[in-house]
Order: sequence, then C-alpha cells, then structure tokens
Amino acid sequence: MTTNVISSVGIIGCGWLGKALAHQLQQQNINVLTTRSNTDNVKALRSEGINAEVLCLPDEQKQLNNHPVFNMQCLVIAITPQFKRGRKDYGDKVEQILLAAKSSEKVEKVILLSSSAVYNGLTGQVNELAELALSADKVTVLNQAEQATLNFGLGDSTRDNASKSKRGCVVRLAGLVGPNRHPGTFLRHGRMLKSPQAKVNLIHQKDAVGIILSLINSPTAYGIFNGVSATHVSKKEYYQTAASALNIQPPSFEAETSSDPQAVRIVCGDKVTNELSYQFAYPDLLAWLSEEN
Repeated sequence: MTTNVISSVGIIGCGWLGKALAHQLQQQNINVLTTRSNTDNVKALRSEGINAEVLCLPDEQKQLNNHPVFNMQCLVIAITPQFKRGRKDYGDKVEQILLAAKSSEKVEKVILLSSSAVYNGLTGQVNELAELALSADKVTVLNQAEQATLNFGLGDSTRDNASKSKRGCVVRLAGLVGPNRHPGTFLRHGRMLKSPQAKVNLIHQKDAVGIILSLINSPTAYGIFNGVSATHVSKKEYYQTAASALNIQPPSFEAETSSDPQAVRIVCGDKVTNELSYQFAYPDLLAWLSEEN
C-alpha cells in the first residue's frame, strides 16, 4: 500500500549533490540511507552523520535486491555516467537498480538525476518534449536510463493495484555550480574555452536540491523535469564575470565556429515552476557569481 507522505529516502551514488540533499532530508526528519561504491567514501559520509552503505554496480541481481537501500520509500539515483572514462554501462546500471526497486515492496517512487547533455545535437530552445538526437551514443545511453525510470512508474498489470501507483521521475540537471564549485576556479590555470557565444545552461546546487525535494514531496509528480536556471547568457560573458569575481585573468576563447549547435541551444526550465510551483533560490547566476566573491 502506497502513501502520499515519504518518510524514508535512499540516495544511490551520494556525491557532492547527494550529500547536500541528504543533509536537507535529515533536517526534515526523513530517514536517509546513502550509498557509495567504496568503503572510504562511505566512511566519509558517516563521519558527517549520514547513514551510508557500500553499493557497487554492476552487481549480481539477487544480491543487489537484498541491499537495505531498497527498503526506502523513495530512491534517488545519483550515479554518474562516467562518459569521460569511456564507460557505456550507465543505462544498464540504472536498469539493474530499477529491477531491484520493482522487486521491493517498499519502494514507491524513483527519481533519476539525469543530465541536460541528453539534448546534445539539438538547437534552439528545448524543453522536456523535445525529440532527442538518438544517433549520438551519449544521448542513447542517457535516454535508456531515463526510459527505464519512467517505465517504473507505469505499473505492472501482472501485479496488484499497489504497483500501479508507483512513480518514476527524471530530472535533467544542467551544469552544477555552488559551494566549492565556483565556475571561475578552473580558469586559474589559463584554460582556453570553446564556443564563446554558446549559451550557458546551469543550476545552483541549492535549486537542484530544491527541485528534488519538490518531487519527493509531490504525491502526483511524474515524468521528466529540466533542472536549469533562467540565466542563459553567453559563455564568454558568464566566464568573464566569474573571473572578475575572483580577481583573476579573464579566460581565452577558441575561435567561434558557426557550425557549433551549442551556440543556439537554451534549455527551458519552466515546467518545474509551472507544475511543481518551485521558486528558484538563484534564478540569476550572474548575481550569484558576485555574491560568492
């Protein structure tokens, strides 16, 4: 039997964002269990007062099904795709988590933290209804994970009616900024940036956590939600402002290429405001840069 009130949350892959979410949930007196893939990171979480256990993927399915994180009412899947390391098994890992969640009698809601990189290859303003460019491997893998999560919320006609009230949500997070992630810090090494006229699509950690909390607390939310601020200035303006805030040398940019699709891609975040009534704490990330100085 499902309930409208979530009293326990599992965060699978509890890194920088997951830890901030865990602290907020604890402040709301919600039972939290987090996971990391190695014992050192688990010990680090426990040292901050966060309940944590080791969960390493991929795993043998029966063993994974018995992991205590699947005794939580809501699961937040925060594992990273690790594309830069050449990994292509992200979708398979998410599917394995969802199989374990479906086998559980406790899990009622699953929230996947996806990425706005799923819009790679698209131009113009894009929202949650945009048709994805599935010819790109990265997009295909992200889409695999997203669709598996949404299918969790479709119910199973072979099971009882309780299964039909389970919900799957996807948050396509833009580039994350916030505590210890000031965008000017990686400019200190004289890094040259590409696509100066591309629009930035970013979100502050506090707002990412706020959107996730809204989804956790909503008894009806289902589907895909973009997690992105309304700040869509050019990369050149944004990173020049970031450098100025830290009193460092402004960045250099590679020559613009007219064929770069990122220059005209803006990720729209109106759905979280309209459907979840979420109000951004940091809608203006240019102003935040100055505040962080």
